[in-house]
Amino acid sequence: MATGKAAYRRVLLKLSGESFKGKRGHGLDPVAVDYNASQIKLIHEMGVEVGVVVGGGNIWRGAQAETDGMDRVSADYAGMLATVINALALQDALERHHSIDTRTQTGIAVQQVAEPYIRRRAIRHLEKGRVVIFAAGTGNPYMTTDTAAALRAMETDADILLMAKYNVDGVYAADPKKYPSAAKYDFITYRDAMDQRLGVMDATALSLCMEHGLPIVVFDLSVPGNVARILKGEHIGSLVAESRTR
Repeated sequence: MATGKAAYRRVLLKLSGESFKGKRGHGLDPVAVDYNASQIKLIHEMGVEVGVVVGGGNIWRGAQAETDGMDRVSADYAGMLATVINALALQDALERHHSIDTRTQTGIAVQQVAEPYIRRRAIRHLEKGRVVIFAAGTGNPYMTTDTAAALRAMETDADILLMAKYNVDGVYAADPKKYPSAAKYDFITYRDAMDQRLGVMDATALSLCMEHGLPIVVFDLSVPGNVARILKGEHIGSLVAESRTR
């Protein structure tokens, strides 16, 4: 169980679709899904209100489908449905394996399986200690789940946006998998991250965070306990903000 006083009241955690496939090349790995749920449980046990935005790249990649000749709008909507699948799997793991009351809200209407996204209802769920999973991105084509994460974080008045990565422990000057000697940034400003095109998140999402002063921590979720250490105020991963003060 996580212990220690949390430095934040409410956080938004962004999980990539890649985090759901685990050791499989595609789709959902139950072990990976449960690991994600266990890390969210650490946040919940510290008394921190947590919203989660999920990607869908483990199931569907709209950009690739467009390259293969599919209409971009249709491809993006298919990607939104992929995020709903991941959200439902995560909700099941949180409730069935970890006994955490969870609600899934979606940016597109699939009312048989999830609530529509309603800001005031989402905030009320968070205030009641429920985990809220935000699926289907913003509900609009041409918008990434990074943009959805920035938007939902601001709409729900989150204190910080946690960008979970796997086997990458922060922001680097170049892709560390291709360039092992690339320097890691413990801190970088929004503007520098944007100007250097460091791939922290897409430009629209980064601009939203910069405009509203929402700090971002990029960290490796595959290291157990990292998320709890961040919530205690430790400097894990890379901070993207206007100043070094979180």
